[in-house]
Amino acid sequence: MQRRTKIVATLGPVTDGDKRLRKLIKAGLDVARLNFSHGDAEEHRMRARQLRAAARKCGRDVGLMGDLQGPKIRIKRFTGHHVELADGAHFFLDSELGYEDGTVDGVGVALDTLHQDVAPGDEMLLNDGMITLRVNRIEGTRIHTTVVTGGILSDHKGINKKGGGLSAPALTEIDKQNIKLAAELEMDFLAVSFVRSGDDVMEARRLFTEAGGSGLIVAKIERAEAVDNFDSILEAADVIMVARGDLGVEVGYTELIGIQKNLIRRTRKGGKIVITATQMMESMIDNPIPTRAEVSDVSNAVMDGTDAVMLSGETAVGKYPVEAIRAMSEVCTGAEKFRLTQHPTRHRLDDVFEHVDEAIAMAVMYTANHMDVKAIIALTESGSTTRWMSRVRSDIPIYAFTPYASTSRRVALYRGVYPVAFAIQDMDRGRLYADIFKTLLSNKLVMADDLVIFSKGDIVGVSGGTNSMAILKVSET
Repeated sequence: MQRRTKIVATLGPVTDGDKRLRKLIKAGLDVARLNFSHGDAEEHRMRARQLRAAARKCGRDVGLMGDLQGPKIRIKRFTGHHVELADGAHFFLDSELGYEDGTVDGVGVALDTLHQDVAPGDEMLLNDGMITLRVNRIEGTRIHTTVVTGGILSDHKGINKKGGGLSAPALTEIDKQNIKLAAELEMDFLAVSFVRSGDDVMEARRLFTEAGGSGLIVAKIERAEAVDNFDSILEAADVIMVARGDLGVEVGYTELIGIQKNLIRRTRKGGKIVITATQMMESMIDNPIPTRAEVSDVSNAVMDGTDAVMLSGETAVGKYPVEAIRAMSEVCTGAEKFRLTQHPTRHRLDDVFEHVDEAIAMAVMYTANHMDVKAIIALTESGSTTRWMSRVRSDIPIYAFTPYASTSRRVALYRGVYPVAFAIQDMDRGRLYADIFKTLLSNKLVMADDLVIFSKGDIVGVSGGTNSMAILKVSET
């Protein structure tokens, strides 16, 4: 059984080198993530170059994602690098306090407008929600608080406001430089952090396009207001990432999984791609096997229909990066054995389709799920037809036959879609079918006499031009 759910894994110091990267790819890596929050431009260039060389040696098309840092709001530094805050103590936040002047009484913050975004009674969450402060009053730029939940607080920890509402823009000057770097490296995906609305996504797309980038835009949902504005974000983005770290802090952990399930459902219904991320197998940073809770977490995301699951520190800095990918692959495959619905093709049966390729894709999947079909083959320029197909639940593999490496790397993220390098030599129907059958059989994707469904467009070179389908019996001649 082929794994349908894709794996995104973050590259870092422990994955550097050709041998290590090839092990990751062979273990099941589909898309590699470069986190622009860490490392410099030369490190990112080196890792992108190494990844693509390793993928070629493995004979795989592996996507590359650049993840922008975004306006992660952090405290400044303490004179002793950390303090211990007691429950009930008074503590202040002040954007005008010196960079290294923090004490047990208060600390500086790296957002000049923070005092304008809060009011008495608000709760400030620090260090991923481990420490809670309640705002008492604001005097100038200084925010006076009471420690509700104390603990050790060290330099540069993040700040969130419960319920969201901080006014930091989604794109910083550093992000704008990294967008240019992502375009230079021909990244297949650009992830935008802390988006608030569709406008943030469109601004990132504009800058990426102006820099020469052509990859898909990933909107990371990690602010409470992003949940409220999800419809506009979904319309503007190509891919949604449910980034559960900061999102869980802002909305509260009790509501997080319900929100996650809702976002996965809405994204799939909207015809877009969805990634579930953050702390999926975090114990594997230090341990060679995941916890049962982590297995359950990944399995539930897979059963809900996520296109991909993501590893962060597990592969970037962990002790067992290859084992983490292998474990995630095994968990995904196990979860995919359990079909959640007896009616997999009721998806959008009552809809009116806006695009011809969309309608053909739905017809292909309906037919495939009601016949003994072994594979779906889509001749595709951009991968859009296979994206529509992958929105319908099915156990039937979808092979994206394309001459473009960029399209192959893009569809590597789509659930149940597998890229196959294929250049059309002859548009004569008989010879075209013969070439397709030869490719299928030589790659051991099907057997002779198997039924397959084939979709294509009449005009080669036209993106989104799929307008026909055929049911074919595979022949060896």
